[in-house]
Amino acid sequence: MAPGALARLLLRRAPTPRLARPFAAKARASRRLQEPELPSEEENNFAGGEVAAPTEGISKPLAEVLKELGKRVPDPLVKTRIEDNGFAIKYIPWHIVNKILNIHAPEWSGEVRSIVYSSDGKSVSVVYRVTLHGTDAEIYREATGTASVDDTSYGDPVQKAEAMAFRRACARLGLGLHLYHEDMS
Repeated sequence: MAPGALARLLLRRAPTPRLARPFAAKARASRRLQEPELPSEEENNFAGGEVAAPTEGISKPLAEVLKELGKRVPDPLVKTRIEDNGFAIKYIPWHIVNKILNIHAPEWSGEVRSIVYSSDGKSVSVVYRVTLHGTDAEIYREATGTASVDDTSYGDPVQKAEAMAFRRACARLGLGLHLYHEDMS
């Protein structure tokens, strides 16, 4: 590639599509014009005049992270879904699980390992890996989630299978694991 060609490619702007909703363009333009607000002197006294980055959890040993994740999730965060056969299933929505991980294990990572459709094309399975990082070690757990391609009640089947696999991988690390054992008592 010729010198400067990469810079020209990066600086070249793609044509802006016409927006069907004029408010979207206004919102985008107003975002560009706003300056970030810095804390006032009164709000900034908590760190001796310096803005402190949130670092809770980053320097925790893995055992402490796992202990926090193993705690019972408060009932208001747990949802219930009724299956077609009338069976009630308790679960934690994926975005709540994500927030809990961000609070107690801020350096966690997750990845989709595979997406496989069944041979008859009626279901899709996703394998998801969640990795936790502590100061002394790191650990990962993988789990699968499967969704019917015909089920269009909410979302895309791959999204459903991914959310299910994500929640199950987190349960293998202790997060929400109590929900799997409630019926056994």
